[in-house]
Amino acid sequence: MALHVLDEAKRCLQCKNPQCRQGCPIHTNIPEMIRMLREKEILEAAQMLFANNPLSMICSLVCNHEKQCEGHCILGKKGAPIHISAIENYISDSCFERLKLDQKPFNGMKAAVIGAGPAGITISIMLALRGYKITVFDSRDQIGGVMRYGIPEFRLPKKNLERYQDKMRELGILFRPNFHIGSYISVQDLLDDGYKSVFIGTGAWRPRRMKIPGETFGNVQYAINYLNNPDVYKLGNDVAIIGAGNAAMDVARTAIRHGSRNVTVFVRAERALASKREMQYAQIDGVRFEYHQTAKAITDEGVIICDTEGTEDEGVTLKEETARLFPASTVIIAISQTPQDNLVQRDHELTLNQSGTLKTNEMGETTMKGVFASGDVVTGARTVVSAVSLSKKIADDMDQYMQSL
Repeated sequence: MALHVLDEAKRCLQCKNPQCRQGCPIHTNIPEMIRMLREKEILEAAQMLFANNPLSMICSLVCNHEKQCEGHCILGKKGAPIHISAIENYISDSCFERLKLDQKPFNGMKAAVIGAGPAGITISIMLALRGYKITVFDSRDQIGGVMRYGIPEFRLPKKNLERYQDKMRELGILFRPNFHIGSYISVQDLLDDGYKSVFIGTGAWRPRRMKIPGETFGNVQYAINYLNNPDVYKLGNDVAIIGAGNAAMDVARTAIRHGSRNVTVFVRAERALASKREMQYAQIDGVRFEYHQTAKAITDEGVIICDTEGTEDEGVTLKEETARLFPASTVIIAISQTPQDNLVQRDHELTLNQSGTLKTNEMGETTMKGVFASGDVVTGARTVVSAVSLSKKIADDMDQYMQSL
């Protein structure tokens, strides 16, 4: 691994106008990272990466690199781009426990973080480094959010999340697991208890329905529910997956690894929304793809499939006359998720957009004073790096708000 990474680093041209950095949603200084590695300044490189992106070690594994940093590498125009993700992961992973974080003394103020996913972890770390006492509340027993319960182990080893929790504890961050804010405790209760600000990063866990007949049958599952704990499901040999994003690829590859022999992904248009690399891995694993086809209904024997016409950009319509049964032991619906509305039901000052996401202003503040939000609960289901990028700005806004009190 080390030799491969060094070979890749030596290929870097150190462009004066690095397109790789422009392609990164969080603008990681990739040329400087590579220069530091080549000059054996690996710990300094890790410090720089963490300061820019606290979830650098995670993003180096799960980002869509082919469309972001590596997809913009100038060497990729005539050959293979630099394997930037491997370099970043090697640096971040090997130095994580040795990071020396410059934490300011306690400033006398507390902040509450609801949700221990990508956004919540980012906010917690950044505010703790600025001297705030942070308590993280999460409805589950382990931190990570979608990173733990929505990304398979073969793409993101869960031991990395445990390392993050250890690092957060070093910063004095406290955890309240299995604690569901919005049931017997409200956001207002947190403010009443003296938290100067509250951050909401509860993610998007409600499966988006297709609203077709048979969706409640026992042979149907939703992608986010399946990925939460695949071991408890018995899918059978023949699995049909409706939807073609990265979550659908995770479901398909996980089903194969759990013994399903025939896994078919139905793509309603001319192309899948998943990254090319994830699709290639799925095909290597044995997953089949059927294009311009989608589900019209579900029966006990499988799924009723129709041909489609049109494109994702212009709209897709069903060709009803082509309806036929595709036999399947299990049908999995993987067409994204939306946020749940538990908090809004309890704290009526919070409001939602028409899309069901939490309403915020340009500063990331919700309609409830002192309460901020980012990540999937604001944007809908997106990527880990997009949650980190937005949360960095929200951390600044929360800091400014609390300092003004």
